[in-house]
Amino acid sequence: MRLNGSMIVVALAAALVGAAISRSLAQSPATAGPGAGPASRPARIEGHPNLSGIWQANNEAHWDLQAHAARAGAVTQPGVYPFEYARVAAAPVVALGAAAGVPASLGVVQDDGEIPYTPEALAIRKANAENWIDRDPELKCYLPGIPRAMYMPYPFEITQSTNKIHMAYAIANTARTIHIDAVDPPPAETWMGHSVGRWEGDTLVVDVTSFNDKTWFDRAGNFHSEALHLTERFTPLTPDVIQYEVTIEDPKVFTRPWRIAMPLYRRMEPNIQLLEYRCTEFAEEFLYGHVRKEPLVTRWEGETMIVEITRKVPPGDRFYEWLRK
Repeated sequence: MRLNGSMIVVALAAALVGAAISRSLAQSPATAGPGAGPASRPARIEGHPNLSGIWQANNEAHWDLQAHAARAGAVTQPGVYPFEYARVAAAPVVALGAAAGVPASLGVVQDDGEIPYTPEALAIRKANAENWIDRDPELKCYLPGIPRAMYMPYPFEITQSTNKIHMAYAIANTARTIHIDAVDPPPAETWMGHSVGRWEGDTLVVDVTSFNDKTWFDRAGNFHSEALHLTERFTPLTPDVIQYEVTIEDPKVFTRPWRIAMPLYRRMEPNIQLLEYRCTEFAEEFLYGHVRKEPLVTRWEGETMIVEITRKVPPGDRFYEWLRK
């Protein structure tokens, strides 16, 4: 009985010491490496949730923010029957087969699921969708902008300090800083906008402004102007899930504000780290192949088809005219 009593006292003492250590860690700045799991990170920084880690969305918003059925190809043309669902993959992607298909989605647009375009902007959106393969900034490896960078099929890393939160994205060496302290706005519009954050309880609220008009929201042609204003909300649901919500305002394009929402998931691999996806060189032939005196990409021959390629010079391409001199 004396031995059992001693063991109980030791167990209680150990529990108290463990609780004290846990509280001390929770109040310390984050020091663990990017691949460390949540157990090795302090839960809070100066009383706020610690969002540090590598995260990724798991949905179909990358293809289209709105609800949509599965499609035969990223670029389609009319098939045998004159129905939208009967379109077939067009020549640029037909050799990709199912790999060029677009998966179905319930959508991430909240409330009625509609994006409230003005009539003029809706016509541009439809033209963007029809000419996606020529117009989408992603194909050119331009910076993706916000919110698109948050739900592309690539991870991103959050590094949180007391007055700054840095977000680094795998694609195209993209990054942004969320300023919790007071800073001056940028001198000009930017691809990723200017992010100023504040805490409302355990929710990080970020106002993003100073955009240019060169980014899209998805591959479906949804777009904005330089008047875009975002209000992002990052709310931890668990240590490994963040609820991400964005209110989108742009009076030049939309008739009212609208919202998207989705969970972001922590990457849990024990050796996870953010690897760069330097896509610029992959887009060089697409962007500048037409300026070569002797084109490189003119023909592709596979087991089932031969594709002949004729390059076009875009109208008013001053870079081409300058290079040909």
